[in-house]
Amino acid sequence: MSSLATSSTTTRILAFPVCHRFRNPSRSSLFFKRSTKCPRIICMAEPHLITKLESAEKTWKELSVKLADPDVVSNPSEYQKLAQSVAELNEVVSTFRKFKDCEKQLAETKALAKEDGNDEDMAEMISFEIDSLSSQLKELEENLKLLLLPSDPLDARNIMLEVRAGTGGDEAGIWAGDLVRMYQKYSERSSWKFVPLSCSEAEKGGFKTYVMEVKGKRVYSKLKYESGVHRVQRVPQTETQGRVHTSTATVAIMPEADEVEVVIDPKDIELTTARSGGAGGQNVNKVETAADLIHKPTGIRIFCTEERTQIQNKTRAMQLLRAKLYEIKLREQQEMLRNQRKLQVGTGARAEKIRTYNYKDNRVTDHRLKMNFELTSFLDGDIENAVQACVSTEQKELLEELAESVAG
Repeated sequence: MSSLATSSTTTRILAFPVCHRFRNPSRSSLFFKRSTKCPRIICMAEPHLITKLESAEKTWKELSVKLADPDVVSNPSEYQKLAQSVAELNEVVSTFRKFKDCEKQLAETKALAKEDGNDEDMAEMISFEIDSLSSQLKELEENLKLLLLPSDPLDARNIMLEVRAGTGGDEAGIWAGDLVRMYQKYSERSSWKFVPLSCSEAEKGGFKTYVMEVKGKRVYSKLKYESGVHRVQRVPQTETQGRVHTSTATVAIMPEADEVEVVIDPKDIELTTARSGGAGGQNVNKVETAADLIHKPTGIRIFCTEERTQIQNKTRAMQLLRAKLYEIKLREQQEMLRNQRKLQVGTGARAEKIRTYNYKDNRVTDHRLKMNFELTSFLDGDIENAVQACVSTEQKELLEELAESVAG
């Protein structure tokens, strides 16, 4: 995990917000008796964690000072970026300060225990307080680790959700329709808005493909775990002899794409002028009004003669170049999204499933989590427990990677 850069105004810390409630250690009655000199505090947290937290606190202080700068206040765009960065660091800094305060009080309590060792009642109170503060400090440390996990920059984005019938014939289309309804109900439970974008209905009900846009608070952060093959085992509506069939549908979650931006470096432009020639009078034949533009990175060449002046032709040539570069970037972005979808859904084969929905046993099995859920409520949109389990699993993996990187 990369360390926090103190000069960055776009530092992102929070990946998965985790809320803990802590008793305020400043209310402890033991510290109203007298003021003792605070001994050297032995930090319980790993050194790398403290280094990152101190860096985050330093960044937060620097950005807070910049927010009061009149030049920044007068620039709405810059002010908004800084304010967002400060807001993202607020919880980290606040929790870190609670951690330091708790650590200080733990050290003072341990020092107090040595001084008042003969008073049994006081010793019992101090022992209880040490246990309480130690537990509290450990909880704060675990919370800080989660807050410092690298975040997914796409988590806050809206998405396009695609459900596509996989193997299983008509039943696969019906199953795809059931999944669409499940995600619509989950969106309603989450106070998200969804809008159908395109669909291809199946002959016996359901959909061959269905795409909808889902907008709301941190949609991608939750639904990104739904990508993959969803397998169903049930007696389908199309079955006349009561046999259980296995069918699949694939789900792809595509985060909302950035607007394509085209930045042209003047150093990449080779611009010369020439006489236009042809109809248009003496001006175009005697004066170099044509613009001959070459974009060196791509090799695009634009020779513009339509306008009557050199400035107008240069402007038009740049407009044409920008349009061509925009088209190239757009194609690249669309290709990336297509590849992302293919990577998410695989081939739709039954063996690639992430979940199995078993109607006979009223059970949903998530094969990644090795956990089971009740089917009826799950299909009614109650999938939050499964989503949070995926979040927790990812957090655990990231923490393990963090520990390994530090050990290495």
